[in-house]
Amino acid sequence: MRAACWAALTLLFALLSLARPVDHDESQYVAATVLAAKGLLPYRDFAYLQTPLQPLLLAPVAWIAGAWTWPALRLVNAALGAVAVAGVHRAARESAGPGAALIAAALFAGCDVLLFSIGTARNDALPAALLASALPLVVRAEQERGTRTHAVLIGLLLAGAAAAKISYALPAAAYGLSSLARRRHHPPHVALGASLPAALVAWTYLLAPEGFVFGVLDFPVRAPLDWYADRPVKLSLAVKLLDAFKFLALGASLPALLLVARRLRPSALTVLLAAGLVAALLPTPTWRQYLLPALPPLFVLLAIRLHERPPGPAWRIALAVFAAAGLAPTVAALAGQGLFLAQAMRQSAAVRATLDRLAIRGPVATLSPQFLPAAGRLPTPEFATGPFYFRSDRLLGEVAERRLRLISRSRPRLPGSAVLVGGEGRHTSGSDLLDAQLAQVARQAGWREVPVPGTRFRVFTPPAYAAPRPVPHSNP
Repeated sequence: MRAACWAALTLLFALLSLARPVDHDESQYVAATVLAAKGLLPYRDFAYLQTPLQPLLLAPVAWIAGAWTWPALRLVNAALGAVAVAGVHRAARESAGPGAALIAAALFAGCDVLLFSIGTARNDALPAALLASALPLVVRAEQERGTRTHAVLIGLLLAGAAAAKISYALPAAAYGLSSLARRRHHPPHVALGASLPAALVAWTYLLAPEGFVFGVLDFPVRAPLDWYADRPVKLSLAVKLLDAFKFLALGASLPALLLVARRLRPSALTVLLAAGLVAALLPTPTWRQYLLPALPPLFVLLAIRLHERPPGPAWRIALAVFAAAGLAPTVAALAGQGLFLAQAMRQSAAVRATLDRLAIRGPVATLSPQFLPAAGRLPTPEFATGPFYFRSDRLLGEVAERRLRLISRSRPRLPGSAVLVGGEGRHTSGSDLLDAQLAQVARQAGWREVPVPGTRFRVFTPPAYAAPRPVPHSNP
């Protein structure tokens, strides 16, 4: 029966992921995974704006899935979401009764932060699943039932989460440091487990130190300040706190946090929760997926709270109301007017037909590289970050941009055998301005514009394609 429940949850998450509208955040993660599947390495061969584990780990998915890489990556994230919920449930069962564990896991599964993060081909589901999978072992260590093998696994999982997304480095480091004061957590073995993901990260750094530092450390700090320079209110502390409150309120996270805070005791779970909240609030601005590192330990702590002292009717009503609110954004997204994945795949097929007709076989420059796998083409490495570096304005000098294979709108270039526009815009939560700028650059360079029938896409081909040489023939 338990296996059937988890299978049903995985299927539900999978269906939601396939039905969720397209988000331009998916662009860089699909592109990086596809390029890694071709043997290219992040930072050395293409820019990547996160720690390196996800594209390297999921490259075989892209290699197998081929044209279906984008939906395949969404399905993988859906399955990882179910793993995260299972980790919370298992940890809650280890520390509370089965009833409280089931309630806490169900409330976690209904949070908008989780549903959005695992419904797109982003890099949120993998680190969340790794963190949540470590929690049952953390609970056992707290109860002095942990072994050295458990400690190795905890280090491997938490460091693996940090190797997939930089914001998980703070919870991982906080747990590692706190374990030094709790010998029952076997800190040397935690460090041993963490050494493998750390070695992977160090290896990619040594391959391309400049690209690594820029993508992992420099860009996340400076790029938002650049993009929101004309909207400074978005960078204010007041808006940050308001956004965090709003995202926590879309689901049971907010009442859960208030309940847990009333009876908070020092523990490894408390350390992970506090570090997750700090990690969520450090970036500016704060987006909903940034809160995900805090939610797994929060809902395990909620299960403990429910088990030790069940809340009164008012709190139970609040949990139910906020849980219902957490489902609202997903329902609204599914009922909205945006571009959906099935439509996107059909449009990619139309793009493929147009590129085939134009005899364009090489990599394509585009701000929406997530559309290219189904079009049978690779993205140019210079546009592997989708719109996210292109929209920046002189974060790097011209020489550094060329060295790191990056292109900004202030110094546009046209690499590749064609340019594809039409996938970046408000219909994908992006900006119409960026595709318009790229199209204008192509027009000014004399590239020929070819509409893709039945879609909003347009292909630009170099002048050589605009005026092909005639085929020689002999007169009789």
